[in-house]
Amino acid sequence: MEYRRLGNSGLMVSSICLGTMMFGGRTSEQASKRIIADARDAGVNFIDVADVYVKGESEKIVGRAIRRQRHDWVLATKVGNPMGKGPNQQGLGAKHIHQSIDGSLKRLGTDFVDIYYFHLDDLDTPLEESIQAAHDIVRQGKARHWGISNFAGWRIATLCSLAQAMGGSLPVVCQPYYNAMNRMPETDTLPACDYFGLGVVPYSPLARGVLTGKYTSSRKPQKGTRAGRGDKRMLSTEFR
Repeated sequence: MEYRRLGNSGLMVSSICLGTMMFGGRTSEQASKRIIADARDAGVNFIDVADVYVKGESEKIVGRAIRRQRHDWVLATKVGNPMGKGPNQQGLGAKHIHQSIDGSLKRLGTDFVDIYYFHLDDLDTPLEESIQAAHDIVRQGKARHWGISNFAGWRIATLCSLAQAMGGSLPVVCQPYYNAMNRMPETDTLPACDYFGLGVVPYSPLARGVLTGKYTSSRKPQKGTRAGRGDKRMLSTEFR
């Protein structure tokens, strides 16, 4: 396995990061633990989860699976997507961020995560508030580093400039949707990350399965696949 330094941080991560979005949903706990064990045996030390994945079940499964080797893993989770119907149960407001990190740590069964991502860009909350919350969480030791996901290039530049001006840590990683079918991050996201020293951890490198070649234009998608289940987001983008 190849290991790379994550942005300007001291973290060394495997070139493959294990995503866990289906753990606890379509992927049972038993299968999830087997996948994690196989990944570890192959040298993977980087695992990615989010509070919103299967309403917190993914975090619980990951926490139980890696508990005995917790310090061998670089563990990342995320905040921002709705975790309830309340007005403060989503987004990047300080109240939600602080409540969410405590909830994630409890579900994961750990005192800290290595990376805490903003899962989305919240245009309704001042960036200064979100950045300060991230700085506070790092200072409290609940996260070693923080990162961002699904941010446009100009927002990355704005956020990093504000973080520098506020005297706290910069994010160390950006997670864009990036693959051979969608190379838009090359226009502004990747240059912004390069300028500010952020590592890049693309998600959905196989374009939600399209790049595996399992879909063809001559037949309907198989049942059980994302397209076969009628995933609206996929059907309106990659599959189309």
